[in-house]
Amino acid sequence: MNTTPLLIRGARPFDLGSPVDALVTETSVVLDPTPDPGTIAVDGTGLILAPGFVDIQINGGFGNDFTTDPESIWQVGARLPEQGTTQFVPTIITAPPEAVTAALATLRAGPPAGYAGARPLGLHIEGPMISPQRRGTHPVEHLRPIDHHLLAGWTREAGVTLVTLAPEMPGATEAISQLVAAGVIVSLGHSAATADQARVGLGAGATHGTHLFNAMPALHHREPGLAGVLLTDKRASAAIIVDGIHVAPEMVAVAWKTMGRERLILMTDAMAGMGMPNDQYEIGGVIVNVDEAGARNLDGALAGSTLTMDQAVRNLAGFTGCSPDDAIAAASVSPRSMLGMDSALTASPDLVLLNQELEVAATIVAGKVAFDARA
Repeated sequence: MNTTPLLIRGARPFDLGSPVDALVTETSVVLDPTPDPGTIAVDGTGLILAPGFVDIQINGGFGNDFTTDPESIWQVGARLPEQGTTQFVPTIITAPPEAVTAALATLRAGPPAGYAGARPLGLHIEGPMISPQRRGTHPVEHLRPIDHHLLAGWTREAGVTLVTLAPEMPGATEAISQLVAAGVIVSLGHSAATADQARVGLGAGATHGTHLFNAMPALHHREPGLAGVLLTDKRASAAIIVDGIHVAPEMVAVAWKTMGRERLILMTDAMAGMGMPNDQYEIGGVIVNVDEAGARNLDGALAGSTLTMDQAVRNLAGFTGCSPDDAIAAASVSPRSMLGMDSALTASPDLVLLNQELEVAATIVAGKVAFDARA
């Protein structure tokens, strides 16, 4: 990797008022530095400088599916800077245990030579310990009850960052505690939990909710369920799919007014059809039709999305009327905080430059330009 620092000239730093110069090294960012003739200059005039986007749930893209072909993690990651994403948590849906084993091996082996794409932050394992009634498109034949022996291999050290499970399942409380003790973030989702069961899950150590409003009971005025608890319990953050299909814009606005940029997180839940023409693709071996109505399996159930992170940011601003900086935060600062990472702009060499329409002008990964739409 080129270790020559970058000097970004004249961009407005995210959450700050005035344009400054920013010196980007492989480890950090220094705002308004003394100019150094040995740097590579990048013109940031009229642009917003922000932390790179972090996609905490992405199943694949560009024709590739991580569950059936985990080596494609690198193919997809190489293109994610096009949408401002600098780090991501590749997601493996309900499948035989061998799928997780293969994906972990892929991450341990590392990227191919010359790789300059977004960096994976460990796996998100979504299922198989989820509610059969709220499984969505997860293959029913691979669902399983809480399996503590299987969970014993799911540790942060082994490469597992996030696990989605249903808190109402027998043994779920112990499973949540087991995973949290192993450094894994537990997310509640694909669940038929009551509000009481959801609160028990949070009490056991879960701190997040998977795709708010989807694959969980609808809000009800006498039984708020998992969605109601995620909206109101400050112990939890939640991710949301703002493609205009999974959640109506009005409900996105409700979630934003209730949770704000501190607790509501943008992600894509993208599958193989993201970045591709309308056609048939698959997720975890399930056939999915992609068209204007979204990504749906042959039964008509939603099966991931074709959303990109930059479009999610624009949609959030459009659906809620929030400020551009707040929308950017929900794709960058908020997921970093949820993952336990330093979320300050100056703490990471992973950055995105956006124009005033929140379109990606350039993306910097590990202090090096990985994508420049102006080139």
